[in-house]
Amino acid sequence: MNPLIRDYLLCTFSIMIIGWGICVTFSLKGVSLNDNYLLYIPYLLGGWSPTIASFFALKKNNRITNGKEWLKNIFDFKQSVVSYCMVVFFAVIFILPQCLISGYESRAPLFTIFVMIPLMLVGGGLEEAGWRYILQPELEKSLPFTVSTLIVSIIWWLWHLPLFFIQGVFQYGQNYLAFGINVLGLSFALASIRKITGSVWLCVLFHCLANALSGIYDINKNIWGNIAAAILLILCAYVLIAITDKIKRCKS
Repeated sequence: MNPLIRDYLLCTFSIMIIGWGICVTFSLKGVSLNDNYLLYIPYLLGGWSPTIASFFALKKNNRITNGKEWLKNIFDFKQSVVSYCMVVFFAVIFILPQCLISGYESRAPLFTIFVMIPLMLVGGGLEEAGWRYILQPELEKSLPFTVSTLIVSIIWWLWHLPLFFIQGVFQYGQNYLAFGINVLGLSFALASIRKITGSVWLCVLFHCLANALSGIYDINKNIWGNIAAAILLILCAYVLIAITDKIKRCKS
């Protein structure tokens, strides 16, 4: 196995199991995060495991020299307007089919997304410092894009599993299969953003947007909306990659 992938996954899942394992243990005893706020410490530790593991795995494998270089590689803000528009486009494709097909209730006005996006940096977005900074491109060095993305989606889905057993978090009591379908669609969108732009930051931004929109719009429990969104995200990912490749060939 690729040593960077091995170190990254080992570190990520070790930290996650410790952090979320503590939360699950208390949850099984009937203690919710809302009953004991100290549980947010291991909860956040588990959630930040992909980010923490990213730095240590990259440092161990001599891919970065220090934290400054690591942060610079993640927050590569200087991207084209077209690239930013693509991120917004994917966000719309993610949420709109779910709202139209499954139905929804609005928790907050749409403009609150500008407040929620920065909050979602620590609420999911910085996971991309691992999944799409390390795992996706490293897998693509030896495997086709589709196979790599499917592997990442399965690992990402399994990583989330403990959350469905922790009382007081958003995922508790939700449909794990429906969530997995969302993860599949999001994985292809994120992988295409990474492939087309080479940017980790745009993956972080899209992840923040998707999480923020999921917080604003409470989607009704109907798996068909998830399926439709996933299909559209996957189709759009392949179309945009094909268009980008064609443009590059024409330029060359």
